[in-house]
Amino acid sequence: MNHYRVLIDANDEKGLVHKVSSIFFKYDLNILSNSEFVDKESNKFFMRSVVEGAVNKKELRDAINALLPKNSSVKVIEPKKKNIIIMATKELHALGDILIRHESGELEANILAVVSNYDKLESLVEKFNIPFITISHEELERAEHEEKIIECLSSYKNVDYIVLAKYMRILTPHFVETFKDKIINIHHSFLPAFIGANPYKQAYNRGVKIIGATAHFVNNNLDEGPIVAQEVIHVNHAYSWRDMQRLGRDVEKVVLSRALKLALEDRIFVYENRTVIF
Repeated sequence: MNHYRVLIDANDEKGLVHKVSSIFFKYDLNILSNSEFVDKESNKFFMRSVVEGAVNKKELRDAINALLPKNSSVKVIEPKKKNIIIMATKELHALGDILIRHESGELEANILAVVSNYDKLESLVEKFNIPFITISHEELERAEHEEKIIECLSSYKNVDYIVLAKYMRILTPHFVETFKDKIINIHHSFLPAFIGANPYKQAYNRGVKIIGATAHFVNNNLDEGPIVAQEVIHVNHAYSWRDMQRLGRDVEKVVLSRALKLALEDRIFVYENRTVIF
């Protein structure tokens, strides 16, 4: 029997869960899991269901949409591996964690390539039989370098997500718009605190008692896109900023892989600058 993920984003009104469930019953679909949430401040309804059975996806989507308020969004997704491209610079911890999880079958993904502006990580990636592409930024204007990357990424068809695994270059609005809602980044701090370079040194100088990492979708505001996952660990006065950096890297790789897994499993709803995650 086929499984389907049904994602609904609509203005809230009474009886929506009942209406959707009645459609599942009509098409003889078994509900394997169901989650819903209402944001009362914005009057928004979100629902994620996993159903089992035999049905035409378009027919099911249209039937559900006909019972929902106007301007609703309904997606019926048959689970399969999504296509991702990873971008990195020199640090290997976040990239390496994704590669290992992918190799062990933890991620519902096909890694099409790893793209970097340096060749430092090539030997690591080659161990996993994944293409590694170096597009150096040296002696190039930022816009020229970005166009080369866009050309490279666009040569791959049906890319679902671009994962910035410590890709240490600021993306222009043109790049973000080209891959709108497809870019997931890991930031080496607990956003919105300590934005920019050397966050662990900033945290050390401030005398923080927790450090962490934030995975988020990229928009045109630096490190301020919709947050997908966060984690923190406790530190104290005895930790140097390098101690914090070492511990922070452990948190970064876990948070990025967690965020990616949520995206691959269609568990994220993005609205305004927030996320609802089931």
